[in-house]
Amino acid sequence: MAAFNTVRFRVRPGRDQEFLDAHNGIAHAWPGLVQANIIKTGDRSYCLIAEWPDMEACIAARPAMIATLNSFRDTLEDLGNGLGVTDAVAGAVVLAPK
Repeated sequence: MAAFNTVRFRVRPGRDQEFLDAHNGIAHAWPGLVQANIIKTGDRSYCLIAEWPDMEACIAARPAMIATLNSFRDTLEDLGNGLGVTDAVAGAVVLAPK
């Protein structure tokens, strides 16, 4: 069954384009990636939503995802509440109504 991971970010003022540009190469850098989208959820707030063939592929790509994060980590603000600069979750699809 397919799996997804979602990561929430808050970008430092004036660094939005740099944050977005850092994701241009993920299609090749993240093995197994089916599809990814970044949505803007507010002022300087974004979520990345990535689809994987299964959880194993998502887990296997974590080192590559962390390497990408490290390339733009300085563009991010701490989210507070002990989260650091990302709020990430992942899981297998349990229901696909459409």
